[in-house]
Amino acid sequence: MRAMIFAAGLGTRLQPLTNNKPKALVTVNGTPLLEIAINNLKSQGVTDIIINVHHFADQIKSFVEEKNFFGINIKFSEEKKKLLNTGGGLKKALPFFDDGQPFIIWNADIISTVDLKEMIKMHKEKGALSTLLTRQRDTSRYLIFNEQDILIGWTNLVEGAIKLSNLEASKERRLLAFGGIHIVSPEIIKYMPDKKVFSIIDVYLEAAKKEKLVAYVDNEIEWIDVGRVENVEKAGSIMRMLSKNDGL
Repeated sequence: MRAMIFAAGLGTRLQPLTNNKPKALVTVNGTPLLEIAINNLKSQGVTDIIINVHHFADQIKSFVEEKNFFGINIKFSEEKKKLLNTGGGLKKALPFFDDGQPFIIWNADIISTVDLKEMIKMHKEKGALSTLLTRQRDTSRYLIFNEQDILIGWTNLVEGAIKLSNLEASKERRLLAFGGIHIVSPEIIKYMPDKKVFSIIDVYLEAAKKEKLVAYVDNEIEWIDVGRVENVEKAGSIMRMLSKNDGL
C-alpha cells in the first residue's frame, strides 16, 4: 500500500511549539507526530510514503534520513516556494501513485487507531472515488452526507456557509466531522482544477456531482487532532494504545 502524509502546514494553532520546528516534529510523549504517523502506517502494511514539506522542510527531511527512512520507501514532495494547500499538495504528489491503486492520505497531526485495511475494503466494495474517515463530534465545519452516507456537501455552522454538490439531494442529511484520514483513487485527478493552490475538500465537492464519495463512520476508535496545544497532552493515552498494537 502507498500513502501520503500531509506535513507542510504552518502549524499556527500549535504555536509556540512550532516557532522553531514544523508541526510534524512536535512530540507526544517524546515521539514526533511524523514518527507516530509513519509507524502507524507501516504497521498496517504501507510500504511507500510521500510526505509534502514546506514549513521547516529541511528539518523534516533530516529527521527521516536520520531514521534511515524507517526501513521503507519514503519520498518528499517539495513545497518550499509556496504552500499548495491540501488539493494542490496532492496534485503535485500524484505521480508517486502510479500503480493505479487506491492510496491513503493521513494528516500528520492526527493520531488514530483506525483500521486502514477495513477502510480500503469498504472503499473498493462501494466503488468510491474517495472514502473519508468521519466521526460524530462537535466542530464548526461538517461534511454533509445523505442517508446512504454519500457525500453531498459541506457546511460551516459558525459562518452560516453551505456548499451542496447536489441541489436535488435528499432532505435526510447527516452532518459528520472529517477525521483527516481518507482513501483516494487516482482518478481524482479528473476533478482537480488547472491551478496550483486549492483545497482537497473543494475537489471532493466537485467530484461528488458525478462520483460516489462515502463516509467511513467509526465512533469507537481512538482519534485525536493534535493540531492544538491543548490536545498534545491528551494524545498521550492514544499513543500508549498504539504501542500495544505495534503501531509505534
